[in-house]
Amino acid sequence: MSRALAPSCFVALLALTAAGCATPVGVRRQDPRAVERQLASSALNGDDLSQPTLNVLQARHLTAEYADDPAAALAALHQVVADGRGGSDELYACAELSFQHGDVTRDRRYYRAAAIYAYAFLFPDDTGAAPDPFDPRLRTAANIYNRALTAGLEPDQSTTIALQAGSFALPFGQLDVTVDPENFRWDDRWLVHFTPVADYEVHGLNNRYRWPGIGAPLAADTVRIDAANGGEEFVAERIKVPVTAVLRLDRPRQQLTQSTLQGRIELYPDLQTDSIEIDGRTVPLEVESTAVLAATLQESPVWESELSGFLGSIVRTGKPARLRAMRPYRADRIPVVFVHGTASSPGRWADMFNDLSNDRRIRARYQFWFFQYDTGNPIAYSAYLLRTALTNAVARLDPDGHDACLHEMVVIGHSQGGLLTKMTAIDSGDQLWRNVSDEPPDQLGLSPANQALLEQALFIKPLPFVRRVIFVATPHRGSFQAARWIAAQVGRLVTFPVDVAQAGQELVTRKKDAFRAVGRIPSSVDNMSPSNPFVRTLASIPVAPGVTSNSIIAVRGDGPIEAGSDGVVEYKSAHVDGVESELVVRSGHSTQSDPRSIEEVRRILLAHAGSGSCAPPPSTSAVKPGSGQAQ
Repeated sequence: MSRALAPSCFVALLALTAAGCATPVGVRRQDPRAVERQLASSALNGDDLSQPTLNVLQARHLTAEYADDPAAALAALHQVVADGRGGSDELYACAELSFQHGDVTRDRRYYRAAAIYAYAFLFPDDTGAAPDPFDPRLRTAANIYNRALTAGLEPDQSTTIALQAGSFALPFGQLDVTVDPENFRWDDRWLVHFTPVADYEVHGLNNRYRWPGIGAPLAADTVRIDAANGGEEFVAERIKVPVTAVLRLDRPRQQLTQSTLQGRIELYPDLQTDSIEIDGRTVPLEVESTAVLAATLQESPVWESELSGFLGSIVRTGKPARLRAMRPYRADRIPVVFVHGTASSPGRWADMFNDLSNDRRIRARYQFWFFQYDTGNPIAYSAYLLRTALTNAVARLDPDGHDACLHEMVVIGHSQGGLLTKMTAIDSGDQLWRNVSDEPPDQLGLSPANQALLEQALFIKPLPFVRRVIFVATPHRGSFQAARWIAAQVGRLVTFPVDVAQAGQELVTRKKDAFRAVGRIPSSVDNMSPSNPFVRTLASIPVAPGVTSNSIIAVRGDGPIEAGSDGVVEYKSAHVDGVESELVVRSGHSTQSDPRSIEEVRRILLAHAGSGSCAPPPSTSAVKPGSGQAQ
C-alpha cells in the first residue's frame, strides 16, 4: 500500500467503525402529548391497538397471524384462555382484539365476545385477581364492555337494542341470555324501544353529563301498563328515561372454558341508583343523562306550544294547564316546581334541570315538576290554575299527609312565571278583588260557577305546603315591554278559555255599575303593564310569613344596576324588599340558563334541604339487580 492511499483508508476505517458503534436500541425525545396519545391508544379511539395487547400478541407469537387472519389468531388466543394458560393480560387482549375485529367486519358475534372477555377481565372469579384501580386497562375494559354490549345487542338495520331472552352466537359457541320481565317496569309504565345514546352528539345545552361506570347507556320510551284505566298523567307522556343495561355473568372465567355461556340482562332505570353490586364489589353504573334529556326535548311538542300557549285559540292549539314531572313521585324528595314565563315553555328550564338533576346532592333530596300553561291568559287565572294543580297533586300523592318532604315545596318562576309563583305564597285578602269591585262577590248576583271562579282567582291564601319561592327576572312592578303598543295589540288578540270568557261576559252584562271599567278581559300583557292596577296591587302584597323568598335579577351590560334592565324587565321592577337573598346576574332576560343563576339556585336548594323537617332518604347505592320500579 502506498503512502498516498493511507489517509483515505484511515478515513474509511473510521467511518466503518462509527457505523458499527450505532446501537440497535435507543431513545429520543418526543412531544409529551404525543407520548400520552400513544400510551392511551386502543381500538376504542383509533385504528391502533393498545401496547398491552400488542405485547400479548408478540408473546404468543400471534402478531403476524393477527395481521393475516384475525379470526384464526383470536381463536388461538381464546384457546389459551380456555385452557387456563392465560391470565388477565390475555383476557384484556381478547376483549380489545374482538372489539376491533367486530368494528372491521361488523360481525356482532365478536362484539358479544368482546363484552364477555371485558367482563371477565373486570370481574374475575377470584376477586383477589381484580385489576389494580391504577391500571389504565380497567377504564378501557369498562368502555369496551359498554360499547361492545350495545353493538352486540343491536339488530342489523335497526337503531334500537333488543333486550330480550334468547341464544346469541359467539365466535366460540353461544350465549344464552335470560331477562326478568319485571325489569321492564317503571312505576306504572313499561320501558320499551331502547336506543343507544353514548354516541349521540348533544347540542343546545350548556353542559353534558356522563356518569362513568359499567353498562350500556340507553334511552327508553314508556307506555302505560293500564292505558284503559285512564286517570290523569303525572309523568310527561312522551318522556324518555335514562336506562343502563348490564349483562351479568356468574364466574365468567370458568364459563369461558365452555362452549355455551349463561348470562342475564338487568335494567337499571332513571338514576334511581348510582351503583350496583357485582361479586361483593360496589360498581358504578354508566349513565348518559344529558343525551337522554336532549333526545326527549328534540321529540317533544313543547316548543310548538310556546307561541300557541300565548295566543291561545288564535292558532287553535291551546292546551289546558298541566303539572308534569320528569320522573315518578318519590315520597322522600322535596318537589321543585318550575313555572315558565310568557310565550315560553318548560323546555326553557332545560339547562337548569340538566345541571341540578346531575348534582348528586340535589338529586338525593329533590324531585322536579313543571307547570305548563297558556301564558296569554289573565295572570290571576293562570295563578289559580297553578295553585289548583299543586293542591290536587298533593292531595292525590299524599292523601294522609305523611310525606314531610312534600310539604317543603319550592316554587321557582321566571318572568310572568314569577308572578304566578308569588301567588302561591300570599294572603291577598280582598285587595285584588277591589280592583274589580267594591261590592263582595256574593252580592253581585253572579252564577255560582262564575262567582266561585272569581273568588278562587282573586281571594288568595298561601298554599300551606309551599315553603320557599324563587323569583327569576320577575316583573313585580310590570314590564316596560308590556306597555309598548305592539305588545298591547298582540295582547288584544289573545282569546280565553270558556270559563274565563263566560265570567267576563257576566261581569259586563250583570250589574255593570258595580264594576270598575270592565270593558274586556285583560290578557297577561295587560296585567304586566306598569300602570295596570293588578300588577301594582300584587307588588304591594308581601310574601306570607313562614315562606322564604329569594330573587335572581338579570341586568344587561356593565352600567349602574339600579338603572339597568334585562331587555324586558327593569331592575327597579324586579327588585323587592324582604327577600332572603338577591343576586344580580349580568345577562339578558333568559337568565334561567345562565350558569351563575343556576349556581345560585343550587346554593339555595342545598340550604333549603337542610333547614326543614324533610329527612334525607336512605342511600340508593349498590342496589341488587331487578330493582326497576320507582321506590
